[in-house]
Amino acid sequence: MSESIALTDATDLIEEAEDAADEMGLAMVVAVTNPEGNLVAQHRMDGAWLASVSISRNKAYTAAALQMPTHELAEASRPGESLWGLQTTDDNRLVVFGGGYPIERDGEIVGALGVSGGEVAQDMAVAERALERFDGHTA
Repeated sequence: MSESIALTDATDLIEEAEDAADEMGLAMVVAVTNPEGNLVAQHRMDGAWLASVSISRNKAYTAAALQMPTHELAEASRPGESLWGLQTTDDNRLVVFGGGYPIERDGEIVGALGVSGGEVAQDMAVAERALERFDGHTA
């Protein structure tokens, strides 16, 4: 069985994301899953959209389930492309826009991060900054 992100690491990563969101003046929801896409920790910042609770969780789930950042699915899931309709599969849990990233340690996926609450580019920026700041993890 693969290694999984510890709860303490997940909460540290959430704090890093929230610090990045605060610096950008955003209220977000941040979710961290294990490698199988099961929720480890999630936090909704004051004022964050209620819809971002499920969106952030589903971004993390998608990044874990497909072992790739969610923004890499955008092009292939457009109408007429090879993955058109992907977002309607897996009980509509798959997200095909940015903000979800696998969390890697020593080349192995140990979890996934999902951020929601801003524009897609902002979600991605917060997630990437959190992963960069989080020691031992890469986006």
